[in-house]
Amino acid sequence: MPKAPTNSPRRGKRSTLLSAAEVADFFQILSTHIVPKGELHYTTPLDLLIAVVLSAQSTDKAVNRVTAELWQYCRNAEDYLDWGQERLEDSLRSIGLFRAKAKAIIGICRLLLERHGGEVPRTREELMALPGVGRKTANVVLNVAFGEPVLAVDTHIFRVANRCGLVKAATPEATELALLPRIPPEHLKNAHHYLLLHGRYTCKARKPECDNCPVATLCRSRATDSAKQPHS
Repeated sequence: MPKAPTNSPRRGKRSTLLSAAEVADFFQILSTHIVPKGELHYTTPLDLLIAVVLSAQSTDKAVNRVTAELWQYCRNAEDYLDWGQERLEDSLRSIGLFRAKAKAIIGICRLLLERHGGEVPRTREELMALPGVGRKTANVVLNVAFGEPVLAVDTHIFRVANRCGLVKAATPEATELALLPRIPPEHLKNAHHYLLLHGRYTCKARKPECDNCPVATLCRSRATDSAKQPHS
């Protein structure tokens, strides 16, 4: 009998990536363990946009403390312009990059009034044209505020997707584009929250809690993470 080619896969060896069936199981399991709800407080799309801009290099808890006070005075784009950059900086002083964030918020509100009647636009391109709004922030707003089936790949999602074997990609955008077609349609809307919260509380960067992980039997890495993480 001829020998098998030397490059043939070994019997029983799992692929680096999860199969389509395993990806479906992965999201089904997460959906039974995680409530798909963001941790930033907001009422309106503008609230959410402002909160996401403020969350860069800051915790959600710190942002929620700041916005609880700020939103007593600023409820629409005109309010922020009336409040002014100097007072806005004072309101944001307890979080990182407060001057740059205040400048971005004033610019956002000015453009919202000039181009969109004061309303938050509902396309990625229009959102990304606003000061301080990148692809990740735009996708958060589209997904959370408007229910669009998009994926905002932050540090947590990048880590989980590459560590667990959902995709193999070098950048957040490449991860987003590779992962979206692999997510079962019924989980697309909430996939952002499933992966984010799983990464934040279970599949942590330095000490993943593999013993308490509901998808550990599917994970291709377990505790041996070699994925490089992007900046938020």
